[in-house]
Amino acid sequence: LRDDEDTFKILIATDIHLGYLEKDPVRGNDTSVTFNEILEHAQKNEVDFVLLGGDLFHENKPSRKTIHTCLESLRKYCMGDRPVHFEILSDQAVNFQYSKFPLVNYQDENFNISLPIFSIHGNHDDPTGADALCALDILSCAGLLNHFGRSTSVEKIDISPILLRKGRTKIALYGLGAIPDERLYRMFVNKQVTMLRPKEDEDSWFNMFVIHQNRSKHGATNYIPEQFLDDFINLVVWGHEHECKITPTQNEQQHFYVTQPGSSVVTSLSPGEAVKKHVGLLRVKGKKMKMQKIALETVRTFYMEDVVLGDHPDLFNPDNPKVTQAIQAFCMEKVEMMLDNAERERLGNPRQPEKPLIRLRVDYTGGFEPFIIHRFSQKYMDRVANPKDIIHFFRHREQKEKNDSDLSFGKLFSRPTSEGMTLRVEDLVKQYFQTAEKKVQLSLLTERGMGEAVQEFVDKEEKDAIEELVKFQLEKTQRFLKERHIDAEEEKIDEEVRKFRDSRRTNAEEEDEEVREAMTRARAHRSEDVVLVSASSDEELMDTEMKGSGDSDDDIPTTLSRGRGQGRGRARGARGQNSAARGSSRRGRGNTSQGSAASSRTYKSVPAKNLSIMDAFRSSKPQSSQNTSKFFSEDIIDDEPDLVDMHITPSPKVNQRFSTTSSFSKRGSQSQTSRGVDFESDEDDPFKSSATTRRNK
Repeated sequence: LRDDEDTFKILIATDIHLGYLEKDPVRGNDTSVTFNEILEHAQKNEVDFVLLGGDLFHENKPSRKTIHTCLESLRKYCMGDRPVHFEILSDQAVNFQYSKFPLVNYQDENFNISLPIFSIHGNHDDPTGADALCALDILSCAGLLNHFGRSTSVEKIDISPILLRKGRTKIALYGLGAIPDERLYRMFVNKQVTMLRPKEDEDSWFNMFVIHQNRSKHGATNYIPEQFLDDFINLVVWGHEHECKITPTQNEQQHFYVTQPGSSVVTSLSPGEAVKKHVGLLRVKGKKMKMQKIALETVRTFYMEDVVLGDHPDLFNPDNPKVTQAIQAFCMEKVEMMLDNAERERLGNPRQPEKPLIRLRVDYTGGFEPFIIHRFSQKYMDRVANPKDIIHFFRHREQKEKNDSDLSFGKLFSRPTSEGMTLRVEDLVKQYFQTAEKKVQLSLLTERGMGEAVQEFVDKEEKDAIEELVKFQLEKTQRFLKERHIDAEEEKIDEEVRKFRDSRRTNAEEEDEEVREAMTRARAHRSEDVVLVSASSDEELMDTEMKGSGDSDDDIPTTLSRGRGQGRGRARGARGQNSAARGSSRRGRGNTSQGSAASSRTYKSVPAKNLSIMDAFRSSKPQSSQNTSKFFSEDIIDDEPDLVDMHITPSPKVNQRFSTTSSFSKRGSQSQTSRGVDFESDEDDPFKSSATTRRNK
């Protein structure tokens, strides 16, 4: 395709993971160096915009150093006088509805943007916290990046595209940020994901979809099959998977093409990461496209090799007392060969880091014993970037009859990471409780809910997540038992609790609602803690000032203003005050005015203290229904507006929501029967044939 006024040029990359191993003295700057190279390619090729597929940052809360480095790069490469040659036709108030400034950055007269960047969020940098913000929202507010594809609803998702036009070429850019795979899988199955299409000349648009989910199967529903996506799409940009498969491949059933750019940095020593890293330069003209692979030169070299000791009976005999020394010498020879290959590759590329990544996986099945890795690693401290991880010993399990009772929590880690299997926190919790002994199994909570709460605690630093989930499900179970007027006999109560738990386990949507509600309460309490810390600090300071001036305690006003002691109070006493507030009844349980200020939901009445199930029955009588409402919440009032569905009938309301230049219509993927997508091939390119609701805040 020629570069002319009708051709879009788009640089595509995903999973940059800024800040990965930033404290490592050798690999700390790898991500930022490669990010600069990606932006250099975009500037050099004079692309119209950069499209990122999620995980720009490695941490959900990046360090100040990482954010500063990112801002430096964006300001250096994205700001300038070069004009932007494409226009946006869609309603930007819909495309960027979660931003305080719902306008693409290059159209903001306060900024001089020459290289626009559009990005969805990934699972590493997804929105979290009481305000549901992510690092991309900071960049978007600063005018350096356009964050799109965000959805907060778990009941229905409408994906509204950004409509772009350059000359006679029109692109409908769809995006969906990372959502838990099992939830999104269920929403697709229940037909709760809808992709809105332009009503005018819908067949003239080149449809791109950017997604950040599991592509390979990690469980029955822990991935998104390509067949779930609509068949009117022309190209899918798939993030999250780190193996570089950037050459588009066609889905034989849906007939769209899928490109998987992969990560730009090695974040795990697995086979998929050893593939050469690329970004893609996509050219689109009309309904034709061409993908040009651009190799990344600043990525640290990674070599990997597998060794099975049992395949060398002539070299290794388990009965030989010196077999361990022979194995060590053999491994050293293999490592030296990989180092020689890495050195030859680096000679042709001076921008490549000096120390390579080396991984030798040794299968010692068959009676062999591993040698001490620490001594082996010391020999390569100055030559390898990962000396502690060079050797990985593992054994294949012997095939036995499956016996669930034999599975323990420790065995869940015995599968080697070399197989590329990613162990998730919630999966480990679920497997452990499902296979644990009866005396340690969960009797009130569900494995899935507990797993998600632990994940929130670990990944998102929601310190109250587990506590709030336990309290929420305990309250719900108590209400259930009281409504059924169960006698205060332990056996009957245990039986009813098991039945109630099993019924919740089978209702996945209700369980999702429970977890989401508990997380909302945890975030609300965290916000309340900050308010209480601030108020307590102000009170301490004012009390000190009053005493210093000779005033009596009676002169202290009952309503404290937030004065100049706020900052100092937080800095000096935040930790102590926070823990005190955490045990205080002012936290929001009995005080709905505080709870509603930080939470999206309001509770009519919430227990001021936590009771065990037996205590709850002994403290109330069945005939006194009013006492029940005194201690327990009977219903939940939702202050949020009803979910807004986008109806694509030519009604005045729809026309107001969308721009006059284009409107949308809900169309099922089955309504379109013909597509004319032509591709031009370059060398081995396969382009030879023609061919999800948001909740308003």
